Amino acid sequence: MEVKTRLTTEEFFKLYPEESRVELINGEVYEMPAPNVSHQRVLFYLSRLIHEHLTVSKLQGEVFIAPVDVVFSEELVLQPDIVYLSDLSKVKDKIYSAPDLVVEVVSPSTLKRDLTDKMKLYERHGVKEYWLVFPLEKTIMVYELTEKGYELFSSATEKGKVKSRVLEGFESEVEEVFEGL
Repeated sequence: MEVKTRLTTEEFFKLYPEESRVELINGEVYEMPAPNVSHQRVLFYLSRLIHEHLTVSKLQGEVFIAPVDVVFSEELVLQPDIVYLSDLSKVKDKIYSAPDLVVEVVSPSTLKRDLTDKMKLYERHGVKEYWLVFPLEKTIMVYELTEKGYELFSSATEKGKVKSRVLEGFESEVEEVFEGL
């Protein structure tokens, strides 16, 4: 009988250097493939739009892009594609606590994990807003955390705007995010 060892965050960070593209979920390590060019373009455009909104609106906080470790608990460390935190006291060498907003750029290889597994984890740990971005479909879905769990707040495919409740006043044309694809 094989006994599987679960890692704590302390063990995880000793075994995997900062540059690693790995996550710790329920004490188990998951390797992540390098993202493709379309993924990186979307990540850049969307993070730029969010950063510009924070600057113009003078909202507190900061936007971070992957890879950045977010430590949710002793057995959960994720590397969301985009993270927004209004309270920067949670930021040390890593982010220690649930961000206000998380964005995952979905690829065929991450579809199940982003759409079900991570969504449940972010919901359970109190991430106020969760965005799923689908480059192939040119779709953005924005979920907000309610008493019932995540509920769709805003979405658009190919044309139209998406909005955020967490990033007060933020609206973006979907075409801007998928520019160049």
